[in-house]
Amino acid sequence: MELYYDLHIHSCLSPCGDMDMTPNNIAGMAYLKGLQIIALTDHNTCRNAPALIRAAEQYGLIVLPGMELTTQEEVHVVCLFADLGSAMDFDSYVYERLMKIRNKTDIFGEQVIMNENDEPVGEEEYFLTNATEISFDQVYDAVTAHHGIMIPAHLDKTTTSLLSNLGFIPPDSKFTCAEVKNLDRLHDLLRDHPYLRNCRIISDSDAHYLPDISEAVHTLPFPDAHPSKEEILWMLTHPE
Repeated sequence: MELYYDLHIHSCLSPCGDMDMTPNNIAGMAYLKGLQIIALTDHNTCRNAPALIRAAEQYGLIVLPGMELTTQEEVHVVCLFADLGSAMDFDSYVYERLMKIRNKTDIFGEQVIMNENDEPVGEEEYFLTNATEISFDQVYDAVTAHHGIMIPAHLDKTTTSLLSNLGFIPPDSKFTCAEVKNLDRLHDLLRDHPYLRNCRIISDSDAHYLPDISEAVHTLPFPDAHPSKEEILWMLTHPE
């Protein structure tokens, strides 16, 4: 069975995320668009994931808690987890290594933490899009130690991607799933970077605004319509 997914969505906790990207709005829009599996991946934090998981229950959506980690080299990496406890432990691990520069809301935008009723319960004072002290070659072991998976984000993007910032895929890389925004470029990427031929390639919206959440286009195969979150992570990291 093919299930529709979007595994790269930002909420109003990301400074670049629109204030309409609340837990209930994200869940409702994903449902209206026909998605079945989504992930919340705010910059360097998982703290709106608990609210989205609860908000999505009314729609029967599967929500993976996660974040879009910014490495020391300013490479973006989607990190996904099967359980909320592991995600929040990773959140603490990353926060300790985040460059502590105060957010300027008039320039970068607000960073609002919400509950499942879309009520603000806090605001992060430090700018979340900053680089962390975690290098790209440390990400796999760090995420795996927290029972999660890593997915280098938007490899075809000209900024903040592994290929734009490092220029190559390190030969000792261990990831087996990668994200490409424009699949029309996939042939060239596979030709130029043979490592990717052994990876599952996914495509997500990287939505910062509600209309940008993916339509029901991209799918992942599962034996039934109700895979566990552990099964989803396994599928992502085991290419066909």
